[in-house]
Amino acid sequence: MTALTTITAKGQITIPKDVRKALNLSPKDKLLVTVQGDRIIMIPIRMRPLTELFGALAVEGPVEDLDTIREQLRWELGRRIAEGEE
Repeated sequence: MTALTTITAKGQITIPKDVRKALNLSPKDKLLVTVQGDRIIMIPIRMRPLTELFGALAVEGPVEDLDTIREQLRWELGRRIAEGEE
């Protein structure tokens, strides 16, 4: 699938409807954005049960709350996807 979009003055883009539909993207979904050469790669970050990610992060001390843990797991999962580990 190929689609054309434009960058706004604020640096924003709209993901075309056909692309959102094909990838089942909804408002507030997270996308990991990486650069590979002269390409921008956007990878949807899918929510997974925390039990599936057990052991993904090293414990470095007490964690403030569950939201902090979830955010760290999202970033780690995104990094792994971007690096092709997943």
